Amino acid sequence: KNRYYESITGGDSICRMVHITQKPIGCSSRSTPATYTGLMDEIRMLFSKTEMAKIRNYSMSHFSYNSKEGQCPACHGYGYKTIEVPFMPEMKTKCSMCKGKKFHSPILQILYKGKNISQILDFSMEEALLFFLEHKKISQIIQSFIDIGLGYISLGQSSLTLSGGEAQRIKLAAKLQMPNPQHTLYLLDEPSTGLHISDIQKLINIFDRLISKGHTIILVEHHLDVIKNADWIIDMGPEGGEKGGNVNVQGTVYDVQQCSQSYTGQLLKQCYIDENI
Repeated sequence: KNRYYESITGGDSICRMVHITQKPIGCSSRSTPATYTGLMDEIRMLFSKTEMAKIRNYSMSHFSYNSKEGQCPACHGYGYKTIEVPFMPEMKTKCSMCKGKKFHSPILQILYKGKNISQILDFSMEEALLFFLEHKKISQIIQSFIDIGLGYISLGQSSLTLSGGEAQRIKLAAKLQMPNPQHTLYLLDEPSTGLHISDIQKLINIFDRLISKGHTIILVEHHLDVIKNADWIIDMGPEGGEKGGNVNVQGTVYDVQQCSQSYTGQLLKQCYIDENI
């Protein structure tokens, strides 16, 4: 009923479908890349095993600003206080007790390799990789961020400050940590959004890695550097909105280049005419 297709074939060979959108990874400022991917749990475990933590009988929950044991009692782990002003938008000021660190001061006295947990959450992914290089599980999760061009974000960065493209790639990094069945279909919406041109190749390398393992990737994409690496292209148009919605051409990069009605094809022809694609 109300189907927009005649038939679907090949679905019986797909074991799992993963739809990765640009929706935020969390609706709260407490959500971070470290919490979303499970990285925070591994770090909290390391702190709970330090000698001083054992002496004080601190558990993993003490190293979370979401728990009463670990959070600053003044700001409840937010790092700021909200001030309501009549007839004006609410104002946020840094917590005077924890100075924005979110944790209760006794928790910050526990050090791992000379750093407290707040300092570690301020690390960029690239800094954290060097710091946790000897811990295989932690370094593997961090490496997945770097592989998709997110080495610059911090472990404790609020999910509310991430762009849609960044959020989508964080979800992809999380999925890469999961054991994959024989054949997974990945659906992504503009995964190159916000990526520097130097990081596009990193994203393509991730796709190549998944494809080499027998998985399938379907992208909605406009970036030519990504499109030219596709095995099969379906070019929609010829314009946008009411003037679009038709299949201009489908096929390999060469097939699309030969279509005079395809803007994508003509751009690919102009930009990559000298490349062996």
